[in-house]
Amino acid sequence: MRAVIVDCAIYRDGRRTDGPADFSDALDEARATGDAFLWIGLHEPTEKEFELVSSEFGLHRLAVEDALTAHQRPKLEVYDDSLFAVIKPVVYDAESDTVTTDELMLFIGDSFVVTVRHGEGAPLAAVRRRLEAEPDVLKHGPTSVLYAVSDAVVDHYIEVAGELQVDLEELETEVFAPSGVGDAKNTAARIYTFKRQVLEFRRATGPLSGPVLRLASASVPFVDEHSMPFFRDVSDHLTRANEYVEGLDRLLSDILSAHLAQMGVRQNDDMRKISAWAAMAAVPTMVAGIYGMNFDHMPELHWVWTYPTVIVLMGCAVVGLHRMFKRRGWL
Repeated sequence: MRAVIVDCAIYRDGRRTDGPADFSDALDEARATGDAFLWIGLHEPTEKEFELVSSEFGLHRLAVEDALTAHQRPKLEVYDDSLFAVIKPVVYDAESDTVTTDELMLFIGDSFVVTVRHGEGAPLAAVRRRLEAEPDVLKHGPTSVLYAVSDAVVDHYIEVAGELQVDLEELETEVFAPSGVGDAKNTAARIYTFKRQVLEFRRATGPLSGPVLRLASASVPFVDEHSMPFFRDVSDHLTRANEYVEGLDRLLSDILSAHLAQMGVRQNDDMRKISAWAAMAAVPTMVAGIYGMNFDHMPELHWVWTYPTVIVLMGCAVVGLHRMFKRRGWL
């Protein structure tokens, strides 16, 4: 059990205090004093490992199933004894230019916070240190943890959106490069892959708007009513992140359309060039085909200058066609 417990501490009046090593005794102590709460962090617990926690804290069975199964949409659900929130942190890998999402579940009760983390991209140690350095915020109880976690995740959304914006500018440069530069198939694949990354990002930011707006505009059980201005700030940042994501998605659609249009124009240019060269080859082919039929009665067949005259006429015809196609921009 200790392998999945990242940290466990009692907070009283905004400060971390020493408590029992066993989280059951620590929860009893926090509830007994009335002015403290227990924050326990878990990382990818199994069903058996989480069973003791859920029974001790009185967590709802459906919420426990969601916390163990993962792959949930961001949401906020109210149960009799606790508040259950799902947040999807986003991780950007600069080396591979990929976006991945992890999952973070929070159980908020009257005197406890249980965080369940899935994945390696959403460590809460930095959030815990930040809160412990701000006692005025931490003294508001479990609500401060929900605010700090959501604020850190949403702020990171904006950072990831900035990284994606840089990648998008590089992709634009590649798409609108001069003709013949770059691989068309590779560019199309990059655009499609990028669009999948933005879609993954959007699945994390979009559904979170409802829960955050609910926290910012209405009284929610187990949440301090004085915290609404703080959640309104988180909501504003989340709106900004969603606008970034929507802008990236629209630009990607425009870039893909422009890329397909460019490919169509290049194919038309290639077809015109092929048609022009085929037309120039058709004239000597036709003349040579006529004189190759070996009939006895053909014009100028026995004239001495017939061969050079025909060659010169074919050359003049080809040169004339070449100049005409050149003026029209086919070559």
